[in-house]
Amino acid sequence: MRPTASGTDMPRFEGDLRPHTSLRYAILASRWNPKITDALVDGARKALIENGVDEARIDVVRVPGAWEIPLAAAAIAAQKAHAGIVALGCIVRGDTRHYEQVADGCSNALMRVSLDFQLPVANGVLAVEAYADAEARAGGSMGNKGEEAALAALEMSDLLKHWQKTTA
Repeated sequence: MRPTASGTDMPRFEGDLRPHTSLRYAILASRWNPKITDALVDGARKALIENGVDEARIDVVRVPGAWEIPLAAAAIAAQKAHAGIVALGCIVRGDTRHYEQVADGCSNALMRVSLDFQLPVANGVLAVEAYADAEARAGGSMGNKGEEAALAALEMSDLLKHWQKTTA
């Protein structure tokens, strides 16, 4: 982490894309919509490895669907062996309210896990109107949100590590 000048005398802190070599990283993904979630997982793994995370320190955990992701995230966080969790899934709007219930519940619960355990939990769970929107975000025209979530987890884990040292 580096304090950076922001045009004033006030320091600004940012994390770097630097892995914690003593801890693991978890990629937690649903099996639902496998074409999409597999592409998200591949993007996240690639991003972590390209930024210095040893492949042996990456745990890929699969759960049935997006609804199950937060419970698994809490179990992983409780172990205190991971520097960050990358949560990945795909929820496509249907004809019922189920979409909103799952998408909102998953998102809110992931934030709670992150706050309760003071651990970066990057939310890469897609909530899209149509399957084509998911394809665009899983390696298509909109990039790979799995990769973006992995980079966010790396940066936040570095920021928190250095913030704890700076403010201790």
